[in-house]
Amino acid sequence: MSGKFGKILIVDDDADVLQAARFFLKQHVELVHTERDPARIPQLLLNESYDVILLDMNFTCDVTSGAEGFLWLGRILEIDPAAVVIMITAFGDINVAVRAIKEGATDFVLKPWQNEKLLATVSSALNLRRSRFEVAHLRSRQQQLHEDLDHPFHEFIGVSPAMQKVFASIERVAKTDANVLILGENGTGKELVARALHRNSARAAEVFISVDMGAITETLFESELFGHVKGAFTDASADRAGRFEVASGGTLFLDEIGNLPLTLQSKILRVIETRCITRVGANKPIPVDIRLVCATNRPILEMVARQEFRQDLLYRINTVEIHLPPLRDRGDDLPLLADHFLQLYTRKYQKPVPKLSAATLKMFGKYAWPGNIRELRHAIERAVIMSDASVLQPSDFFFSTAEQGPDGLALGSFNLEDVERSVIRKVLHKNQGNISQAARELGITRAALYRRIGKHDI
Repeated sequence: MSGKFGKILIVDDDADVLQAARFFLKQHVELVHTERDPARIPQLLLNESYDVILLDMNFTCDVTSGAEGFLWLGRILEIDPAAVVIMITAFGDINVAVRAIKEGATDFVLKPWQNEKLLATVSSALNLRRSRFEVAHLRSRQQQLHEDLDHPFHEFIGVSPAMQKVFASIERVAKTDANVLILGENGTGKELVARALHRNSARAAEVFISVDMGAITETLFESELFGHVKGAFTDASADRAGRFEVASGGTLFLDEIGNLPLTLQSKILRVIETRCITRVGANKPIPVDIRLVCATNRPILEMVARQEFRQDLLYRINTVEIHLPPLRDRGDDLPLLADHFLQLYTRKYQKPVPKLSAATLKMFGKYAWPGNIRELRHAIERAVIMSDASVLQPSDFFFSTAEQGPDGLALGSFNLEDVERSVIRKVLHKNQGNISQAARELGITRAALYRRIGKHDI
């Protein structure tokens, strides 16, 4: 061990053993307490938190069976279930040692011990105790974050009938293991729904893995989703688990599944049907246990009719469908959402909280919001950054000078930047956020469209 850390309690009725152990271990650890009377263990544990307890198997009244040692091992674990206990015995009875491990001991040492062996055993036990505390701390922190930030529907703000219907669906479906398909335009919060389903399910303590299906190239599809073994292809320098395998026991969220080419849809279908994956380069199937949640912004039923999406795959992924409404259909929620983002970004940028003027709220109500909540969030953030006014007016928003039509196209300004921004919004809305289709209609490449979306903060 490097440096001194850890608090150790040694319980043995042999004073010579206690003295020898204390003299040796105090050179390596922060604190060593010794005790001859095991009846004092409960009081000692109340007064101090020990990282490791060295406990004799046999005391004066029972020198061979180890019964007293088992008794006090049980008492220690009742008081502190996370206690790390090393049993000490002068009798190398393997059956007794095995029983001690089964009943909760971490390890055992034989008297007389070699100092190197004792130090190695104590070092391992201290590391185990520290690891347990780190894991417990992380779990506690994650649980607290869930309670503070992710309690049911905290991330959803809405009183509109459309959102109440979504909340009701989540409550009914989350408790089951049914596959769920979430439908909605870009920016409506489909991943939030998927995470809410996971948090309110029996799998909440397990992992939630999100995969953007539109971002995975065909060449890496199987490796990313199903994993690979070392040497399966040029860059496969080590074994790697895929997303299905990593998500086993928890929830797997396949976002934008409508972008998956037909050639790859059959591979997903096979895994869903067999509940097994096979890593690239391997022959042995690996069982997986996942709750599958998928999402798309595309008209999936029309795609099935056009034979662009497998009907049998659709049947597998949409045991239950949840439809997320666009922001333009959530008029009652707009003021609540705007105020939420105002509070969020004024805290982030340490600025006074402004109000939204009546004219601004009226403008919000008329605007089509093709980017939905994501667009509203970005608009509020930009206004908070750029304005120091106590009341935000329409002029504080980048689309404020334009007259908004029902389709969201704004040409009230003839500034070319404003026109380009408005046309891109209109085409994205028309194509339900599909970048490829929008780029084709605009006569530019996907990369060029992405650059313009970034340029205009759409």
